[in-house]
Amino acid sequence: MQFVENFIKEAAKYTTHLISTSGYLGVFLLMAAESTMVPLPSELVMPFAGYLAYTGKFNFLFVILIAGLGTVFGSLVSYYIGEYGGEPFLEKYGKYLLINKKDLEWTHKWFTNYGEKTIFISRFIPVVRHLISIPAGIAEMNIKRFTIFTFLGGFLWNTFLAYLGYLLGQNWTLVHHYTKPLSHVVVVLLIAGVVFFVYKHVYKK
Repeated sequence: MQFVENFIKEAAKYTTHLISTSGYLGVFLLMAAESTMVPLPSELVMPFAGYLAYTGKFNFLFVILIAGLGTVFGSLVSYYIGEYGGEPFLEKYGKYLLINKKDLEWTHKWFTNYGEKTIFISRFIPVVRHLISIPAGIAEMNIKRFTIFTFLGGFLWNTFLAYLGYLLGQNWTLVHHYTKPLSHVVVVLLIAGVVFFVYKHVYKK
């Protein structure tokens, strides 16, 4: 746990430094990275950007638009990794990860039926939003719908975080402080999901 705390502190220092020195470009790059598998919480990026809008350094509307574009860019990178590399990799090595053809078929079916809702809601869930674009790519979800719902969900979440930073001013770090327990809950649920997956594929056999 101490390692995680130290990582968050260093990430916060890096985030504030990059945004302070690079401006809108820094926000774009950080939100693009946050939308891939880089463990960089948007709760560290957008509240600080909102605080800078409060001070007058940023335009609030422009900063949330730039953040939304960064979210889409990073998500598309992960999507194409999943589309062009994910399924061939899993077909070849999936058995070592306990993933079989039936699992891939289930993924395709899920994103065909619930892809828009899944992508939209995932933008509000810590940890999950870092990962969800890859299975969407593996399932070859419609790229236009993927982009639209990624932008809508990301834009709303980014706006919410930036507005909190704007309201809190110099106390913008409180946003991450109070959202951190939710991240822990999600991690526990994901671990439970992995345990169930292993049980289903190994123990029951």
